[in-house]
Amino acid sequence: MKRIGILGLGGVGGYFGGLLAKAYQKSDDVEIIFIARGETQKAIAENGLKIVTDDSETIVRPNLVSNNPSEIGVLDYLICATKTYDIEESFTSLKNCIKKETIVLPLYNGVDAQERIKKIVPDNEVLLGCVYIVSMIFSPGTIRRIGFYEKMFFGSKTTPFSKLEELLHILQKAKIESYLVENIEETVWEKFIFISALASATSYLNQNIGEILSNSESKVTYIELLHEIEDVAQAKGLKLPHDIVAQTIQKLEKSPKEATSSMHRDLLAGKNTEAISLTQYVVSEGKKYGVKTPLYEKIAAVLVK
Repeated sequence: MKRIGILGLGGVGGYFGGLLAKAYQKSDDVEIIFIARGETQKAIAENGLKIVTDDSETIVRPNLVSNNPSEIGVLDYLICATKTYDIEESFTSLKNCIKKETIVLPLYNGVDAQERIKKIVPDNEVLLGCVYIVSMIFSPGTIRRIGFYEKMFFGSKTTPFSKLEELLHILQKAKIESYLVENIEETVWEKFIFISALASATSYLNQNIGEILSNSESKVTYIELLHEIEDVAQAKGLKLPHDIVAQTIQKLEKSPKEATSSMHRDLLAGKNTEAISLTQYVVSEGKKYGVKTPLYEKIAAVLVK
């Protein structure tokens, strides 16, 4: 029996965790455990997790929903998608569920998760991963996905290939469009360039995707951010497509116009934001590699409280 914990049941963890729970509800081979607390735990325990898409509603029930390490037990895989500012606290509280063989798949918005998790569980294989999806918490225990575009990428230079294949098979059997990628660091950075510039621009300008694309000044701001983060990625030695900026703008143009970044949504709701991982991180890496990022610095000064 493979035991898979889903930590963080927001737009990403809730949606993909929901697909896994649905696929393996009656399985003797795979057990899906939702790691949740507070209202989310209560709502899922009572009514299951509801996933709402443009054309369907599904209610799924995991094998267990808990935040008690002794109930959760030891995990073979831990898929984590909390907010980046919760990494340290959530991993420290789950230390007893992580054995030496536990493989961790982080699906965060930033690119600093792997090294931060490695500090807490240095003996474990921590993969690199990212997803493309527009989804969010509609209410506790209900996830709303907008549009049809969803993809998951993951990989590792050090994890045994058989383990990566096993995870890929588990994900694909749950109808999750997932890919095992050799040059995963570049793939993760391609996503980071998209999400970092988008989160920074939407939050700073207080505009959604459609508004940024239709306002020439806003679009110039967004493109300037893309050039700054591209310079940082190049200084780090990442081999990204030569037209990464054009590709990223194209991705944005294909996104739902009414959508915005999760950081912008959190800011509007008066919640803690991921500005340290999504905006400030680019400034810090720029300084480390001697790359100037004046617009990122300006925006970080406003967003990082």
